[in-house]
Amino acid sequence: MPSVADGAITPAVLPPWAPPASPAEVALGEKLFFERRLSRDDRFACSTCHDLDAAGTDSRTIGEGIDGKPLRRNTLTVFNAGLSATLGWTGAFSSLESQAMASIAAPAIMGADWREVIAKLQGDAGYRADFAAVYGAGPTPVTIARALAAFQRTLVTPGSRFDRYLEGEETALTPSELAGYRLFREIGCISCHQGRNIGGNLFEQFGLFIAPGAGGKQDDPGRQEVTGRAADRNVFRVPSLRNVALTPPYFHDGSAETLGRAVTVMARTQLGRSLDPADIDRIVQFLGTLTGEYQGRPLRAAGAPQE
Repeated sequence: MPSVADGAITPAVLPPWAPPASPAEVALGEKLFFERRLSRDDRFACSTCHDLDAAGTDSRTIGEGIDGKPLRRNTLTVFNAGLSATLGWTGAFSSLESQAMASIAAPAIMGADWREVIAKLQGDAGYRADFAAVYGAGPTPVTIARALAAFQRTLVTPGSRFDRYLEGEETALTPSELAGYRLFREIGCISCHQGRNIGGNLFEQFGLFIAPGAGGKQDDPGRQEVTGRAADRNVFRVPSLRNVALTPPYFHDGSAETLGRAVTVMARTQLGRSLDPADIDRIVQFLGTLTGEYQGRPLRAAGAPQE
């Protein structure tokens, strides 16, 4: 029987350092998450790029900004973001609050002027009442970010079949999926993809053994943007693998269209291994068991029918 205590991967639960939030604060954050008045000309909401009905992302190769122009990198899912200590492909943000504030003000993303945002929300009687009830005063950039972060911390997707396996349900995985998990451990994937979020908290150079090859962007400075260190060029935060089967395309540049392609590239570039198709398929099958539940139902991919 698997043991949670000695495993490198643990079930999805909020970490103890996550700040507590009241139901009223979470409800306000949820309302704001879908609020287009947080952006310039009321065009974008957080949910525009982080669609909760599309596994928390936008399904694009590269995200699209408020002016319809491509952003620099693939959009990461908002689900389980609260399980990571740093955020974004470069780990530029240490909290959901700081990321929310930066995204709202970023000219290419939501392009908002905070004075205009506050005026719009302050002019809404419902928001005035909500902010007064939760924070004892009207909206400010800090309290808007706090509410958004409180809601986003609820976007945890427990209950995956692999979580159930970790908790002792040995039949939760098929023999092929279990073989894929064993391969995942044996060849070294688990050295970076571990913990509550099965990744999300380490930084690694993209291309440890060889360059990613055709389709991979080699001119992205990566974490060097944050640290200024030459050694951090082309270094990125290792993404979470929770719900990964639902969030193609993959990598910071969206260059892997399928999960099988992503596994092939990762094995070659990060582990120096060439896997045969059968082993790739087994690992892909295992990764499919990492899909969790949101609001008591299995998370859906973009285009999946509503239940």
